[in-house]
Amino acid sequence: MSKLSRKRFFQGLALGTISLPFLIKGFTGKAYSQNRRSANFISDEKYTLKMVTTWPPNFPVLGEVCNLFAQWVNEMSAGRLQIKVYGGGELVPALECFDAVKDGAADIGHGVAYYWAGKIPAAQFFGAVPFGMNAQQLNAWILCGGGMELWEELYAPYNLIPMLGGNTGCQMGGWFNKRIDTVEDIRGLKMRMPGLGGKVLEKAGGAPVLLAGGDLYTGLERGVIDATEWIGPYHDYKMGFHQIAKYYYVNGWHETGAALESIFNKERFEDLPEDLQAILRTAMLRANHWVLSEFEAKNAVYLQKLKDEGDVEITYYPQDVIEALRGHTKDVILDLANGDPASRKIYEAYSKFYNEIKAWSNISERQYYASIVG
Repeated sequence: MSKLSRKRFFQGLALGTISLPFLIKGFTGKAYSQNRRSANFISDEKYTLKMVTTWPPNFPVLGEVCNLFAQWVNEMSAGRLQIKVYGGGELVPALECFDAVKDGAADIGHGVAYYWAGKIPAAQFFGAVPFGMNAQQLNAWILCGGGMELWEELYAPYNLIPMLGGNTGCQMGGWFNKRIDTVEDIRGLKMRMPGLGGKVLEKAGGAPVLLAGGDLYTGLERGVIDATEWIGPYHDYKMGFHQIAKYYYVNGWHETGAALESIFNKERFEDLPEDLQAILRTAMLRANHWVLSEFEAKNAVYLQKLKDEGDVEITYYPQDVIEALRGHTKDVILDLANGDPASRKIYEAYSKFYNEIKAWSNISERQYYASIVG
């Protein structure tokens, strides 16, 4: 940016002449015109959208953010756009949100992209990749590194527009009732683990099971599964896993920064006035930031609660187990890329960005933890 243009830019910010669409483009790579109707001519017509989620109603953080999103949209639109939120099972079953939004039975869905791996294998790169990017890096790739364009292209044939809807941050490794001392201890293990992590577990001899969040406690308690991963100390404490499992493993190799997503029915979204479209995008960016911040704040508190209140052993996967899982991860991703052109295209873009950002992270975040935090 030249000195003159830089000067004009900051003058524009000070005077309020840099428009909202200009700023939104910086986050999404898209520009939105705000001039189709001036503020004095915006219609007072009201709209109502139905939002379905994969989470139980009012579920901590994950369900809460959907309610907050609806509140923020209502406030920003001065009541012109109302969103009715339905938890998993209230309008459609939790894992049928994708089809409900695609087919127009609902207007918005909230979940995680790897839940739709059976329909779109490449979607998993926008959820979580084992040994992959953390939350900060994944946000950078999707919002500013070309990932969003690939994601929109992938979902376009399904009449959907995807947006980031939060991130859990680095997750914990899971709850077990037996120790994992060697790779052999994974063989035959029935563990709730979705997405690519589940494929890696299968390569290691385990048996991945896909269960919705609301079914995990009962499944673990009744032996339907032998182990489960979920998110981190806050949610895991609220779910009560410390009451029925002995070992809590730390290395969350399978979801190093799991992104949540919101999906919008494309026709319904594009039928809205452009200012309401911009409000939906802006409110969802706020939701994306809020989820990660809330998890970071709460996990610190609830990790200590688990230590103080639970008869739980917090431990680490042995390094040889981690290395074996890392090797299986490479095989799983190569199998996926070789069998699906869309996965290959997205994986190549993901890998290129990850390799570039790791070089920066090694002299920024890694050094911060190694030499400053200690």
